[in-house]
Amino acid sequence: MRRYGKHTDEDDIRSRPGRRGSRPRTSIRPKHEDAAEGMVLTVDRGRLTCLVDDRTILAMKARELGRKAAVVGDRVALVGDLSGKKDTLARIVRIEERSSVLRRTADDDDPYERVVVANADQLAIVTALADPEPRPRLIDRCLVAAFDGGLEPLLVLTKSDLAPADKLLELYGDLDIPYVVTSREELENGGAADRVREHLDGRITAFVGHSGVGKTTLVNALVPEERRRLTGHVNAVTGRGRHTTTSALALPLAGDDGWVIDTPGVRSFGLAHIDPSRVIHAFPDLEAGTEGCPRACSHDEPDCALDTWVAEGHADPARLYSLRRLLSTRERKEGD
Repeated sequence: MRRYGKHTDEDDIRSRPGRRGSRPRTSIRPKHEDAAEGMVLTVDRGRLTCLVDDRTILAMKARELGRKAAVVGDRVALVGDLSGKKDTLARIVRIEERSSVLRRTADDDDPYERVVVANADQLAIVTALADPEPRPRLIDRCLVAAFDGGLEPLLVLTKSDLAPADKLLELYGDLDIPYVVTSREELENGGAADRVREHLDGRITAFVGHSGVGKTTLVNALVPEERRRLTGHVNAVTGRGRHTTTSALALPLAGDDGWVIDTPGVRSFGLAHIDPSRVIHAFPDLEAGTEGCPRACSHDEPDCALDTWVAEGHADPARLYSLRRLLSTRERKEGD
């Protein structure tokens, strides 16, 4: 253990051998008690745009943070030029403790997990009921990531004029997940945004969905262009007005009563990093029954104590089935 202040010793001081007159290096880090608080809005090639009070500040990570990376939604401490003027650059010297994380891996064989969003309260999973066809396996994977990271899920089903929502909603009924069903017309005229907004007030919500489901159209309706200007960002437009999202971006809802984080369209959602013991926290009616489980139980094996817990009437069997279906997505590829 390293000792600071009056208790430092030679192990805490490093010097460069062979360099005459070189100053010794110390591992003691400044506390930066006068640093300003900010929120990361987007990250682009090592440059982070942060909101400090009512100003957007361009910043870079300080060397003292090492390999620790800041992501969209992070609460950070900044020093340096905080004017927000052109060609100025501040430094992020501290990343505060996160209340939640949305993480994914590139695929299930990739051991390197990526934090996509920090400190979000909920995850809005946007999927079309047709054109493109819904992908329940991808929805399951997003739900597992939400439960694992401490986010509450919200299902947003679009294009209900092309296909009914009943069959898909029945699949998730036992999970008691809030949902909103919208049509193409509602997406275009803003009606969908009005109903989705009821679930967003006062919260930070990350939106995920694969290409073509209407996610970015919905986000654009929730956060019109004048609100985007408050943070210095307007979505890029390509082609004939087609909006695309290439990196996660935090945007303020009207009235400063919530935030929307738009994430890039996903084709897959790797779960190599998921630990079943964290997912079970989203099932309080089942969690108490895991006390008798063997060590590192997958909750879907012969000795799992949840079978007895449910058989004794402590929880609904449908809830255990739902838990096991979600956890099984870690082993099965999306097309299985």
